[in-house]
Amino acid sequence: MGKSLTGLISIGIAGVSFLLIFIAFATPNWLETDQKLKNPKFQRIGLWWVCFSNFEDPHYWYDTKFQNCWWIFEEEYYIIFDFLLPGFFVAVQFFFTVCFVFHLIAIPSTLLYLACSRENYRFVQLLIVLGSVLILAGICGTIAVFIFGAYGDGRVWMPNWEHNHIGWSYALAVIGVIGSYAAGILFLIEARRHRIKRKKAEMMRADYNMESLKSGMHSNI
Repeated sequence: MGKSLTGLISIGIAGVSFLLIFIAFATPNWLETDQKLKNPKFQRIGLWWVCFSNFEDPHYWYDTKFQNCWWIFEEEYYIIFDFLLPGFFVAVQFFFTVCFVFHLIAIPSTLLYLACSRENYRFVQLLIVLGSVLILAGICGTIAVFIFGAYGDGRVWMPNWEHNHIGWSYALAVIGVIGSYAAGILFLIEARRHRIKRKKAEMMRADYNMESLKSGMHSNI
């Protein structure tokens, strides 16, 4: 069925937001070194991957060096979990994962919206659910990017903090979160518009039925 311009724009924004959030979720460039430091031990880190070069246990309890990019929960990293996964970073992982999951939930809802007729009595409810899910995704994503922005490049986490900066994966996450709000709000606006149109149609139908009833009564008289 044909959709309004607002609905089509909402779908486009939601699709782009999901793509950006997926890329941010999967790529290891939330924090990266500026490469000005010769042979940096820390190179870059994402939500699930971290890249080191001759990085040693900061506590000096183990004579182990870490090389290349590995999954952040790799068994070899257990000796530095307390350093690698501080509380703020675990919170970022959690809230951004919830944001990503809400976007996954929005995909079938969006497809259902595309296939559903606006005459369907659940059409408005579908728009409300879709808009609410995307706004919830935006809220969770906001918490994640706010926490990481506040603590990610701090001096108490990765070595040589003065050479570390927020990476492009984080930038994509921020844009994706903003897009989540925009798409969710537009879907809710669309739901409100259809709800008003339905109420007007029901009022006109009721007035018509009342007029028809009055006309029938006059005819009988």
